[in-house]
Amino acid sequence: MQSTRTFKDRVFLVIKGLSMGAANKVPGVSGGVVAFVAGFYEEFIYSLQRVNKTALKLLINGRFKSFYRYINGQFLSLLFLGMIVSYFSVSKILDYFIKNHELYVWSLFFGMIIGSIYYINKDFKDWNFKSLLSLTIGISLGIAISFLDPAMENDNLFFVFFCGIISVSGMTLPGFSGSFILILLGNYILLLVNSVNALYDTFSEIITGDFSFIQNEVRIRLLKVLSVFTLGSVVGLVSFSHVLSYVLKHYKSVTTASIIGFIIGSLGVVWPWKNTIFKTGINGNFMLDSRGKKIILNYERFLPQIDPQTYIALGYIILGIVVVLALERYGQYTKKAYE
Repeated sequence: MQSTRTFKDRVFLVIKGLSMGAANKVPGVSGGVVAFVAGFYEEFIYSLQRVNKTALKLLINGRFKSFYRYINGQFLSLLFLGMIVSYFSVSKILDYFIKNHELYVWSLFFGMIIGSIYYINKDFKDWNFKSLLSLTIGISLGIAISFLDPAMENDNLFFVFFCGIISVSGMTLPGFSGSFILILLGNYILLLVNSVNALYDTFSEIITGDFSFIQNEVRIRLLKVLSVFTLGSVVGLVSFSHVLSYVLKHYKSVTTASIIGFIIGSLGVVWPWKNTIFKTGINGNFMLDSRGKKIILNYERFLPQIDPQTYIALGYIILGIVVVLALERYGQYTKKAYE
């Protein structure tokens, strides 16, 4: 698989990583959906599943080339390169657009999720009692999660490690947004904003020869939090991949139906027309996070009015559907190239 990839395929793989990284950071959107629709979900899961005892033995024995080939290293390294670059660049751009053009960004993602549902469902023919029950459970869980109230921020390192394990579900389980789960756990700002910004600032200072951050207790604490969160994410990624690899192999119909359900349920999270509800204290004043920003409690959803802004938003929904269908076409082309 690795040796047959052209330079163009490798570039597109990095772009897919960029897309997954950006999607994973947006609450309500799952990077796993990108993998599923772009046609590399199963390769992604099975490659992660190769990170096992055999891989560890190859690594310990210094057989690095064999280790790289065994885990499908070219595929994973290019994909994760895209995700890492996205984390510090594309996701920053995405943050800007969410802040300044929130309705249109949510509309685009809403359209992409509709397109994803169509893509996954159109080739799925194995509808029976079990798959319909799995679909219903998936939808119910997706909707229920979207209406839960978030917990308070918690920087306990054991809890942060747990957050890492849970949040990575967005990469491995389409429709299950890791970022939204972090909001519910109360640690989205701490783990995906404050800690990442602390790492970015630290790198910037090191490049200029400034090591004063060593004396900054808050910065050091945030770097510890990010390290533990990353470790939890790696453990979760490998663990989930082994579980999903097994269920995809033995219960593919039920798993696919559940994924369709999760994705349908997630439409409630990314519904474009909503007002943000912020958390308030006993005195009625807004509660602030560690950045001095208002804490999001949940969203109040409503039906849109018929006006020019709504028509533009509908245009973005259509664009989102088209983007997914284009990804699907490319995914089919890639599969044919390797058959």
